[in-house]
Amino acid sequence: MWMIRSAMTKLKDWKNSPERKPLIIRGARQVGKTWLMKEFGRNFYESFAYFNFDEEDELKSIFEANKNPQRIVELLSLIAGEKIVPGEKLIIFDEIQECPEALNALKYFKEKANDYHVIAAGSLLGTLLAKPKSYPVGMVNLLDLYPLYFDEFLEAVDPMLFSYYESIRKDTQIEEIFHNRLLEAYNHYLIIGGMPECVASWMNYRDPAMVSRIQRELIEIYEHDFSKHNGKVNSGRILMVFRSIVAQLAKSNEKFIYGAVRQGGRARDFEEAIEWLVSAGMLNRIYNVSKAEHPLTAFDKLDQFKLFLFDTGLLKYMAGVDNGAILLKGDYQFKGPLIENYVLQQLRGQFAVEPRYFADKSGEIDFVLQNGAEIVPVEVKGGEDKSAPSFKRYISERHPEHAIRFSKRGYRKDGAITNIPLYLVGKAAELLD
Repeated sequence: MWMIRSAMTKLKDWKNSPERKPLIIRGARQVGKTWLMKEFGRNFYESFAYFNFDEEDELKSIFEANKNPQRIVELLSLIAGEKIVPGEKLIIFDEIQECPEALNALKYFKEKANDYHVIAAGSLLGTLLAKPKSYPVGMVNLLDLYPLYFDEFLEAVDPMLFSYYESIRKDTQIEEIFHNRLLEAYNHYLIIGGMPECVASWMNYRDPAMVSRIQRELIEIYEHDFSKHNGKVNSGRILMVFRSIVAQLAKSNEKFIYGAVRQGGRARDFEEAIEWLVSAGMLNRIYNVSKAEHPLTAFDKLDQFKLFLFDTGLLKYMAGVDNGAILLKGDYQFKGPLIENYVLQQLRGQFAVEPRYFADKSGEIDFVLQNGAEIVPVEVKGGEDKSAPSFKRYISERHPEHAIRFSKRGYRKDGAITNIPLYLVGKAAELLD
């Protein structure tokens, strides 16, 4: 699998940082953590030493018996069959959630052996890190890895078109031929999504049936993960919440309703399952705010939120949306939720504060972004339709400095509203500055 991940830049920065600590990569299973760590070791170090706690059970005894990082490295060198030289050989711990002592040992590397470059990852690690006292707080750096963003997908499947995409700056005039080609690539991304295995399959075979099969298998893997999860959160409830996402999003502009998971369901029945899925990186949660003002987090309504799936291609598969409906420009059921899911997926990590939404008696704003101290309202449109009474009312009453409409229309200013094509959501922060 050959693809370029933007997270590689962050890893290079980590390697060169004078403040470097052992690094933990968080992210849902199958988003490419192992591949990324090995590729980083291959390209930016003389070599790497890879240790997988899921596959090599006996590794655990090293960490159970030793707290001295020098001794740990000595023993790991014996297992790897070559000396681990600080700064030259990258130490990779995979599936580290299987060995809490190894997770805890990262603290000793920071305190007593920080010249060794250590990187760790594991599936469902987010759920472990969400628990207090389960990892060395303040002693590690954290990096979140998501499915491929649209720009990473574009670079993988059409490098020439990606170089044009890269050249787009604020107020660039986008020629119609490129606008249409980028919209086509965006439609493909809605179908394929950003899971590395799906993108690699599309790169190699251009067969949507193969992509669908991989998506089905991924859903099965995740659901199997829930069933073998043996923590204090009920695995059946995790599965029920996960399977309710399509129905939840299909309701027009509704916040998450517990009763839609199971008749008579209440917050206390499902809130732990939701926390588990959010921590595991499987769901993206956005809160409603009581005021669309800076700082947004101060106005979160913690009992009013929406849940979106972490990958749009998987959501499209779970909803059973036909590829033809997306490619032939027709309106189809679930179009709005699918595109909102896509927009949120592309916005993640762009702004210091995660997006929110704003709903009151007079209507709803799809997303509100905090860009510095400025609050930016966002309207999401699946097609070229411009009607948006709540959005226009918000603008006429509040006069925000910027207001964004994401749609299939071209990149241009319509009065107070900047229309940004859906393929440019990943450049939203850039285009605002």
